[in-house]
Amino acid sequence: MQYSVVKKSDLDKIVLRIDAEFYHPDFIQLEKKIASLEATTVRKAHGELDCSAFYPSIVEYYNWERIGMPFLRVDEIQDGLLNLTGDTVFLPILIIDENKNTIAHCYPGDIVIAKGGNTIAKVALLTDEYKEYTACRDLIILRTKELTELNEFFLWIFLHSEYGKKSLLRTASQTGQPHLTIEAIYELLIPKFSTVFQNRFEKLHLTIRRQHAAALNSYKEAEQILLSEIGLFNWKPEHQLSFVKRFSDIKSADRIDAEYYQPMYDEIVEKVKDYRNGYKPLGDVLKIKDKNFVPKDDVTYKYIELANISANGNINGIIETEGRALPSRARRKVNTGDVIVSSIEGSLSSIALINDDLNNALCSTGFYVVNSNTINSETLLVLLKSPVGQLQLRKGCSGTILTAIGKEKFEKIILPEISDNNNLQKEIRQKISEMYQVKAISKRILDIAKRGVEMAIEQNEEEATRWLNEEVESRCQISM
Repeated sequence: MQYSVVKKSDLDKIVLRIDAEFYHPDFIQLEKKIASLEATTVRKAHGELDCSAFYPSIVEYYNWERIGMPFLRVDEIQDGLLNLTGDTVFLPILIIDENKNTIAHCYPGDIVIAKGGNTIAKVALLTDEYKEYTACRDLIILRTKELTELNEFFLWIFLHSEYGKKSLLRTASQTGQPHLTIEAIYELLIPKFSTVFQNRFEKLHLTIRRQHAAALNSYKEAEQILLSEIGLFNWKPEHQLSFVKRFSDIKSADRIDAEYYQPMYDEIVEKVKDYRNGYKPLGDVLKIKDKNFVPKDDVTYKYIELANISANGNINGIIETEGRALPSRARRKVNTGDVIVSSIEGSLSSIALINDDLNNALCSTGFYVVNSNTINSETLLVLLKSPVGQLQLRKGCSGTILTAIGKEKFEKIILPEISDNNNLQKEIRQKISEMYQVKAISKRILDIAKRGVEMAIEQNEEEATRWLNEEVESRCQISM
């Protein structure tokens, strides 16, 4: 049994914690290790923290045409990076101006941190893709413009390292759902290393971004191949503010919400039906694996949940634990080649391909697990993440408390009949394979960078520098 003996005078006075977990021996040791080095805090280094306050509902003003200013949410933090996708929301400048006292702004070089839920402590460094961003209430902004003794690239990778991540999680408030607080992050203890050592992480961050961009380009090429084949390349859904529907349509659909009748949903269906080789319902093309699997208490499983799926179909941050510790929703077994598709509105783009490493893993019942004998997994991934899949998934969602697409609606989604086009599928498979290969390099560099920081803390920066050079050059074939 592990325990700590803590004097009353040593109880934390920043977040007023008296719970035993805060003083777990691992956390005490971590704090002592960083404190034994020359260290500073976010406050002492002149970092500034901010967060959006309560603002009225602005969902109706969301747009996905990149008009206005990016409105960052937790989903924009993927694989340690800022990742703006087709699902990224933009807000009109008028709405931002009307809420200027409640919606926080952030800028290139700032760091955003997810403050709660199952994405707590996810971190990204904002790039210069846009001159200015806004952030939702679920993100804490760490402004780095006035930083002294630390630079934003080192701070970014430190917060990803074991020491930084655990330091963040340790400070999480335990009232209700754990969440990070601004005051606690201000007092986060951060080791100080030489400017030369810290600057190394700027190049690593840039290299990771380049790899990430190359992976994204491979995916876009795969999607372009597919959409060009079915006549949807450059087609954009248009959200209309007003339209007319007949009462008979409403009665037959048994739906009265206006969103369900958006013309773009009918338009995408008609586009698919016009495909020269025909179409079929999803239920006729795919096998849906929905049989419940009951995990054994004493067996260790890998478990995938919605938060583990990145925008381009990568699966990151899964947990491995014994069956007795798994949540009750861990009831779907997946195998190599399966595609998992989120059924929950708000995360419908969380679709991923299961590789060999995750064979026999479990996933949440919030996913549909599908495969096909006629469409390869890579093509299926792109098809369901394209407007063909996404718009039909969105239209099929229903419910009040938890809005999701049921199996009956899921099976009725129509797909273009591309099963006989082997050359098309081979091209898409090649592009998606390239994407995964490049993403693997990106992840490898990120892991090396994290370990480099940990090694500098545990040994010294000279040894960490030597190791970083060797690992990046030998394992990633990239010169430092």
